[in-house]
Amino acid sequence: MAAADPLPATMRIDKWLWAARFHRTRALAAQAVTAGRVRLAGRAVKAAHLVRCGDEIEITIGDLRWTITVSALEQHRRPASEARQLYEESAASSERRAAQLAARPLLPVPGSELGGRPTKKAGRLIRRFTDRE
Repeated sequence: MAAADPLPATMRIDKWLWAARFHRTRALAAQAVTAGRVRLAGRAVKAAHLVRCGDEIEITIGDLRWTITVSALEQHRRPASEARQLYEESAASSERRAAQLAARPLLPVPGSELGGRPTKKAGRLIRRFTDRE
């Protein structure tokens, strides 16, 4: 019978983001860190940077931004209910995200004003504009 793995004191940030279910794969988590969408204590870091309990992380996914504090480290990916226990989100971050999510249905869908194919008149205007040299 194998002994249970002791909880680590530090962990790679890309692996932690994957275990906390912010990204579907570890590769996507590493990509987000490399792109600068993950900041540790206000600084951009590399995917191999070590994270500890108590570190403050700012994560941007699309137009949503989380400000969280790491409360636990987990080597394996667990169900979402357990993954939520790995971090604590600040009250300001939670309110900001709730406001953004509430405002989403009020925004127009991109491209909704296009309305399909151009009319003959619009087509002539497009050709006149694009055929100029």
